[in-house]
Amino acid sequence: MAHRFRLPLLLIRHGVGLAAVALIVAGAQPSEVSFMKIERVTSPGGIEAWLVESHANPLIAMRFAFRGGATQDDPGKEGLAYFISAMMDEGAGELDAVAFQEREQGLAMRMDFDASRDVMLGNVQTLTANKDEVFDLVRLALTKPRFDQDAVERVRTQILAGLKFDENDPETVASLAWDRLAFPSHPYGRPIKGSMASITAMSPGDLKNYVGRVFARDKLVISVVGDIDAETLGRALDHMFGDLPGNAALSPVAEANPPLGPTREIIAMDVPQSVAQFGHRGIARKDDDFIAAYVLNYILGGGGFSSRLMEEVREKRGLAYSVHSNLFPFQHGAVFVGNVATKNEAVGQSLEVIESELRRLADQGPTAEELEDAKSYLTGAYALRFESSSSIASQLLWIQIEELGIDYVDRRNALIEQVSLADISRVAKRLIEADRLITTIVGKPVAPKPQAAPG
Repeated sequence: MAHRFRLPLLLIRHGVGLAAVALIVAGAQPSEVSFMKIERVTSPGGIEAWLVESHANPLIAMRFAFRGGATQDDPGKEGLAYFISAMMDEGAGELDAVAFQEREQGLAMRMDFDASRDVMLGNVQTLTANKDEVFDLVRLALTKPRFDQDAVERVRTQILAGLKFDENDPETVASLAWDRLAFPSHPYGRPIKGSMASITAMSPGDLKNYVGRVFARDKLVISVVGDIDAETLGRALDHMFGDLPGNAALSPVAEANPPLGPTREIIAMDVPQSVAQFGHRGIARKDDDFIAAYVLNYILGGGGFSSRLMEEVREKRGLAYSVHSNLFPFQHGAVFVGNVATKNEAVGQSLEVIESELRRLADQGPTAEELEDAKSYLTGAYALRFESSSSIASQLLWIQIEELGIDYVDRRNALIEQVSLADISRVAKRLIEADRLITTIVGKPVAPKPQAAPG
């Protein structure tokens, strides 16, 4: 089954920016513009992938993910998925780490992995001429990882060094503390990178156990963009992924229900400015109100210098160097989170202004002009996410992960356009609870001096 995507096929070309594409499209008649086709490919062995076939360049980009991610870290083994993500090119099959990485370099390929809360992500890029050898290396990495002790120790040392650095990074410390408060007794409250103690205790057997439980075909999603046809891809899918177990053995993950505050935790750190993270429960991705909430967040703090928080906190008052907000619709619990960084003397006032602006937006909603500006930007900028084969593959992968449908890219801008002022005002009241924030502050915040009573 194929689906035509309303962005020019020229967007697939590496190095062609939106401005160049806009010129090309502006000079063409609608009938002359080629459209990208998203095709659902099923291999002979039953493995499914979404394919955008383009022979403009001899390149192939592939993204894949296994559902599970850091939520599947064994108890007391926080950072297990993260550790594995750093080990996947450290030898497989008959190739030790040095031989494996030399093979990668010789093929001019890219392969890397990343662990998030809900998925383990894989990224592969190759020249078409090298695809067969690259796909075989991917197969080895996924089905026959070695996890040799010397490689494990080398990667462990690197991770521990990173954790030591993170201990002195205010933003990281504030984020980890916020997660702990927002997700008590839940996997989301545990650090994805683990701790010094958990990483130190990790063994090659722990890594092998995770791969055996999580890397399975029933929890796999794949997107491919570039110089490959459906038939060739189908055979390649079976070669790369066909030897994986049919079914994962995932541990159940409870639905998270972040508690509402007000809760405030201050973590002392000798730094010239304080960092604060604030937020509370959010709106799930499949909720009918999510798109309106997404537009609302752009107006509030997701729109950079055009956002309300940036205007009120930085531009009008000069209180903060940066302030922004985001929606994170994790699979088992959504949150609304914001961050602000400012000098120690201004953190208290900055948070007061933020809470006041949150309260005002919840009570009054945005203006009609703010809504139209937000919709215009969010629809117009969407094409920027599809500037290269790798970025297209990434977008299609997340659409699959979030189960939005193969036609989502066609529908997405229309969904944003349909958000009315009444919708967004209603969602503002539903989402924002300015008096119930969970807030973590890292630094040396100075309490503001009390104002003198009027004479």
